[in-house]
Amino acid sequence: MMNTQEIEKLVKKINVDTAQGDVDLRIQQIVVRLTRDLFQAIEDLNISQTELWKGLEYFTDAGQANELGLLAAGLGLEHYLDLRADEADAKAGITGGTPRTIEGPLYVTGAPESVGFTRMDDGTESDKVPTLFIEGTVTDTQGNIIKNAKVEIWHANSLGNYSFFDKSQSNFNLRRTVLTDTTGQYVAQTTMPVGYGCPPQGTTQFVLNKLGRHGNRPSHVHYFVSAPGYRKLTTQFNIEGDQYLWDDFAFATREGLVATAKDVTNEAEIAHRGLDKAFKHIQFNVELVKDTEFSPSTEVDRRHVNA
Repeated sequence: MMNTQEIEKLVKKINVDTAQGDVDLRIQQIVVRLTRDLFQAIEDLNISQTELWKGLEYFTDAGQANELGLLAAGLGLEHYLDLRADEADAKAGITGGTPRTIEGPLYVTGAPESVGFTRMDDGTESDKVPTLFIEGTVTDTQGNIIKNAKVEIWHANSLGNYSFFDKSQSNFNLRRTVLTDTTGQYVAQTTMPVGYGCPPQGTTQFVLNKLGRHGNRPSHVHYFVSAPGYRKLTTQFNIEGDQYLWDDFAFATREGLVATAKDVTNEAEIAHRGLDKAFKHIQFNVELVKDTEFSPSTEVDRRHVNA
């Protein structure tokens, strides 16, 4: 067994004393800390060599399966980052606005863009699931409308699958960008989403099984909302009535982000929407917070699928 001082000395020797070229001090700082914590955890938990190598094999498999982003959600890492960002905002005196919540691993850049209205679905599920209209207004925290706000929306189909990751769907199915009109409004015509479960034989569910946890998410719709002079918002709403609403394996459900899908059966309203049957309607308004010189940044540089 090695004591803490021996571990400190070893970590410094490995990551600091052996440096001969240019050093990225920030990377060095992070590697030193994480290496020290890992070595200490091996000591504290008496992790065997077999356990260590199996862990490394697991991360290799998870990377090859492109599931590390899903694992980050399932272990609460993304939710923790949201809570940490909330705390930073509070310390900076920033209040109000639509709550943030996790992005998740399934955003794709380059979705078709329109102004005011968009139809998100390709029509292949129109006869299977209800049509859904999502609409809302984007304002600042004082209630002033924000026109030309960029509202990026994406969600799963009726099987819980996302286009691009599910090759059976058309490109950009259920993925759109809509700019708010002169009244600050946006309308998205789509189909009712459902929640999804982690791939049952995948690497994320493997860990969740070991923890005695399920890997299910409630029905939800993702958003990026941005406008010049305002802080970018990453959020989503979860739909009321889903059995996993407050038991989301990704911990993304938050107060203020629960939407109600109302049934619309009025014949005049059905005709007004150009439909021949009842549909669902969700109202989801968004409040953006003005950006300032001292506001913590809400921009996150992370790799996305680029169509």
